[in-house]
Amino acid sequence: MLPSFPKLEEDILAKWKKQDIFKKSLAQTKQGKRFVFFEGPPTANGSPHIGHVLARAFKDIICRFKTMRGYFVERKGGWDTQGLPVELEVEKQIGVSGKKDIEKYGIEKFNQACRASVWKYKAEWEKMTERIGYWLDLERPFITYEKPYIETLWWIFKQLWDKKLLVKDYKVVPQCPRCETALSSHEVAQGYEKVTENSVYVKFKVTSDKGQIKKGDYILSWTTTPWTLPGNVGLAVSKDTEYIEIEIGEERFVLADETRKLINLPLSKKIESGRPMESGINIINRVKGQDLVGIEYEPLFPGAIPESVKGFENAFKVYAADFVTTDEGTGVVHTAVMYGEDDYQLGAKVSLPKHHTVTPDGHFTKDVKEFAGQYVKDKKTEQAIIDSLKQRGLLYMEELYEHDYPKCWRCHSPLLYYAKDSWFIKMSALREQLIKNNEQINWVPEYIKQGRFGEWLNEIKDWAISRERYWGTPIPIWECKKCGERECIGSYQELNKRSGKKEVLDESFDPHRPFIDDIIIPCKCGGEMKRISEVADTWFDSGAMPFAQWHYPFENKERVDKGVSFPADYIAEAIDQTRGWFYTLLAISTALGNNFPPYKNVVCLGHILDADGRKMSKHLGNVVKPNDAINEFGIDAVRWYFFTVNQPGEYKRFDPMALRETVKKNFLVLWNVLSFYKLYQTEPSVPALPKAKNVLDRWVLARLRQTGESVTDCLNKYQIAEAGRTLADFIAELSTWYVRRSRERFKLGEKSEQAEARNTLGYVLMTLTEYLAPFTPFLADAVYQEVGGAKDSVHLEPWPDLKDLPEEKELLAEMDMTRRIAELVHAARASRGIKVRQPLSQLVVRTKAFRTELVDILKAEVNVHDIFFRNELLKSAEWEVKEAAGVAVSLDTTITDELYYQGFIREVIRQVNSLRKEAGLTIKDSIEFYFYSAEAKYQLAMEQHLAWVKQETISRSVSYGKIPETSLVQKEFKEGKTVIALGLKKLD
Repeated sequence: MLPSFPKLEEDILAKWKKQDIFKKSLAQTKQGKRFVFFEGPPTANGSPHIGHVLARAFKDIICRFKTMRGYFVERKGGWDTQGLPVELEVEKQIGVSGKKDIEKYGIEKFNQACRASVWKYKAEWEKMTERIGYWLDLERPFITYEKPYIETLWWIFKQLWDKKLLVKDYKVVPQCPRCETALSSHEVAQGYEKVTENSVYVKFKVTSDKGQIKKGDYILSWTTTPWTLPGNVGLAVSKDTEYIEIEIGEERFVLADETRKLINLPLSKKIESGRPMESGINIINRVKGQDLVGIEYEPLFPGAIPESVKGFENAFKVYAADFVTTDEGTGVVHTAVMYGEDDYQLGAKVSLPKHHTVTPDGHFTKDVKEFAGQYVKDKKTEQAIIDSLKQRGLLYMEELYEHDYPKCWRCHSPLLYYAKDSWFIKMSALREQLIKNNEQINWVPEYIKQGRFGEWLNEIKDWAISRERYWGTPIPIWECKKCGERECIGSYQELNKRSGKKEVLDESFDPHRPFIDDIIIPCKCGGEMKRISEVADTWFDSGAMPFAQWHYPFENKERVDKGVSFPADYIAEAIDQTRGWFYTLLAISTALGNNFPPYKNVVCLGHILDADGRKMSKHLGNVVKPNDAINEFGIDAVRWYFFTVNQPGEYKRFDPMALRETVKKNFLVLWNVLSFYKLYQTEPSVPALPKAKNVLDRWVLARLRQTGESVTDCLNKYQIAEAGRTLADFIAELSTWYVRRSRERFKLGEKSEQAEARNTLGYVLMTLTEYLAPFTPFLADAVYQEVGGAKDSVHLEPWPDLKDLPEEKELLAEMDMTRRIAELVHAARASRGIKVRQPLSQLVVRTKAFRTELVDILKAEVNVHDIFFRNELLKSAEWEVKEAAGVAVSLDTTITDELYYQGFIREVIRQVNSLRKEAGLTIKDSIEFYFYSAEAKYQLAMEQHLAWVKQETISRSVSYGKIPETSLVQKEFKEGKTVIALGLKKLD
């Protein structure tokens, strides 16, 4: 009987818990060589989704494999508990929005709510983790908000401070107006979304003559961010590029010559002018960009930049800049120095005024009188800016523009590039070492190394580490307001010494805001040093976990210094972590001075899509809940599908039809093999390696060795898809070749032959469960117990030792040829519409002859009486020829009466055995069966082959005539146009 795989898994899970199988697996490998695994910590204030199941499956398979190989694999769990994700969730819970509301609510109360919120879904995460068979130590996890963890983070900050890698700078940074804080470049990389917005071509009116450009002419510039226009202080051109002045009606415009083809200029009509036309454009002048430098123009929004601001005298002029291109736009870049990195650098170079027209929360300041207080990314605000330009004759054109725009990775608000003070880790100074360390990492897929990750490192930006928020690791820098002196504190002991506050060493001390903000340090100038208000980027927390999970260096120094728990041998997460956790792990480790990477091997996973290839979202209603998938298919099916459907880094479609096919082709096939074995199993025992004589037994053992070598090699190389597919192929061959071709030996062979076949299949099944254990931990354990495994679980078994299994390379090659020939013969039969149960007289094969045992197997498989090996094939109307990959066959399709009746008898045997199965009979049950046909020739055929029929159907006798109503089961089938009736009864 076929099992319910979800129910089977739950039974196995209960057994694991009762017998502490996970702990036993760790205990028995305690003295083994260490294999270090890092858990990427999830945030427990959000529900787990199917993507988390994917990642945890790929983590688990390698850890289980290495454990069976004898390694000691600690699997310390962890929780990422701080940062914006938690804060945003709490804002919703308590009904506040933004920093002003939080401060009104109270930082202490807010952080208490954050601490509680972190654990909202903890039970759900733990239940999911357990149910999917992901073995992880959740009894002693690292928790990023805990005092020891934060102390390690402080120590890291101090190391960076001493190396002069931790600096404060005034830069343009990605700012989330909703969260009112800067973000790091790797956070921005995770939040791009495709948007369609208005872009505008703006007319900047020249105020004085310069060379060929006259007062009243216009310089044409293009921007996709109309909200930055009130902050415009300059225009940038490329000094070596050729610019043209064109005339449209009574107006003249300056733009780069190369860009006129990119712009939808309304110039198709002939312009009445005495000047020559070029491609429909009336060109007045040609100048180099250098000739435009120094031209003055009218500000678009007078008063938005007050005249009192330093550098105002340099504003509203044209400057040369290297960043100007002619790939899009007009070759003239509108420059608002406070809202673009290139703009800011140009502004610093030529002393443009640095004045904000936008507040940190994204609203126009009072200086922008026309739009004061309006949110800059509001569609209405942007349209109002465009309308204002249009009314004043300063808008040339607007058009929709589709592009990728950065949004906050958590709240999805559009980011603003915003000049402000921030704290940075100078990752740009470590670029060379980061690249060298990356070279030592084995990436799966391999192209990530030089591609997505390598390119990121080549263009590495300084890490904006500070967040103007509340629930996070306080950056341990104290600053004197009197003299400006700054000091970085690297431990609680150091803080106690500098502040004189003994309570910081108490167990109850909370290093979070607002408590830490109240601790004063005396300054050498006589003033007081207070901690800066910022907290750290939460990615700093997770990137520091190799050290902070052990409270290094205050405890467990040997874990890092002696390589006990660092670096990791293996990590795995989704592809977005290339610019998230994967990066921050490398960044922090490298910044601490390590000239080797913090992880050696990393599997980078593609995201999960729905069956139609769409991204999963609540909006589309296509999100798959883990429990729904597990309850329908079982987690082993989900795991197996994820492992084998494609390579790890590719997108995976979660297709229920494909999952059903996975169960059908792999699990049901394996279970049917198990059922066949148990049908003939004399008593549950641990099958030993048999001394095989039969060619099929020798072949399957050699194939088992070949499969095991391949799977082992693939898993050692983290080639998980290849390993899984190799096992899938073996399961199919075990069923459709070994078992099918061995049935007669199990049923009718001599006792010694039956024993050899039984022992061989038992040994193969037992070994196969050990190979399957990392892939399908529940199914493998269930089959292991059914076959008679000696231990409490297959997961306590070592990885199979292959050295005693036969290699039989010549036999493997010959059997492969045998099966290829069989496939061609089946194709030949199909071409003529002849079923396999119909015997045929002869087959000619164009290849050299092979051993008699395999010829006999081939005869039985393709159901022919004689096989001949010749250099030439027979070809005529009666012979069907097939050829492929260097193998050719010619099949005699002539069906004599004798052959026909042999085929008929085979069909009767098949139908009777189908009735036996329907009646629930076993091989121990004998029967009498009834046969009726209105045509005497079919009864005559039965009588002539009676011994064969009785042997194949385990029947003592056959009766002819009408089928008695008292028969246990009965059925009819057609042979041509004749109805054949069958029935059977069980004999005592």
